[in-house]
Amino acid sequence: MQLHPSQNETPRWGVSTKRIMAIDELQQLGLSLNEAKIYETLLDLKESNVADIVTNSKIHRRNVYDALNRLVDKGLVFPVLTKGQNFYSAVDPAKLSEMIEEKEKMLADILPGLQNKFQAREVMQEAYIYKGIEGFKNYIRDIIHTGADGYFVGAKLGWFDERIKPYSEQLFKEARKKGLVMHHIFDAEVKERHADVLKLFDTAGWLYRFFPKEFSTTSAIDIFGDSVVTFTGLSEKKLEDNVTLFVLRDPQLAESYRTWFRFMWDKCERQ
Repeated sequence: MQLHPSQNETPRWGVSTKRIMAIDELQQLGLSLNEAKIYETLLDLKESNVADIVTNSKIHRRNVYDALNRLVDKGLVFPVLTKGQNFYSAVDPAKLSEMIEEKEKMLADILPGLQNKFQAREVMQEAYIYKGIEGFKNYIRDIIHTGADGYFVGAKLGWFDERIKPYSEQLFKEARKKGLVMHHIFDAEVKERHADVLKLFDTAGWLYRFFPKEFSTTSAIDIFGDSVVTFTGLSEKKLEDNVTLFVLRDPQLAESYRTWFRFMWDKCERQ
C-alpha cells in the first residue's frame, strides 16, 4: 500500500537542510509550522499567488489562506494586487526582531504587576525532599533565589565538594553582590584542619563559631528565608552520593530556628 503525506504536512524529501533548519527556528520564534513554511517560501519566490504558494510549500490550499491571513496580521507578509488577483510578498526578516522587541516591552510592562501578585500570595506551608548531588544543587539555587542571610548548624564546608563547585561559586558571587552574611556553627574539625578555607569566610565578612568536639555529627541544619533544611550524609568538604535534604517552608518555623540558633551561637567557641 502506498503511503502519502498528510495535506497539512510538508514532505521532507526535496527540501534543503538549511530550509528545514530555518523553518524549525521560525517556529521557535513563535510562528506556526504552516506560517513558517509559507514565510520561507515567499522569501524564495518574492511575489507569489496562492497557487504557487500551495505548490512550493506543499500545504493544502485551505490552510494556506488561513496561515496567510495570520502572517498579514503579524506584519510578516503583505498582499499585492496585480492584474486583478492577489499576490503576496514577505516583509524584510528584520521584522522578526521588531516582533521580539515588542514582546519584550509588553513583558516589561506587565512583569512588576505579576511579581506583586506572586509575592502577595498567602504563604503556604510546604515540605519536600531533595536527593543526591543534583538535589544539593537545587538547595543552593534556593539559597541564591531567597537572597536572605543564612544560619547553618553543624556546618562542614559541604559547599566545597568539587562536584558542586560552579554552584557554590555562584552562591558566593550572589552573596557578595547582595551583601548577605552567612553565619556558620562548624564542627570542631573544621577549625583544626581547614584554616585556609576559613580565611575565605573572613574575607567575605561571613561569621563563624565552633561546636565543642564531642558534638560533631554527620548532619546539619540550615535556615534561610522561610526555609529550614535538615540533612545527613556529610563529612568535611564532602557530600555522600545519596545525601538527602528535608526541606520545610514555614515563616514561623524558620524564625523559631533562628531564635534557637542565636542561643547556640552565644554558647559556642569564638574564632
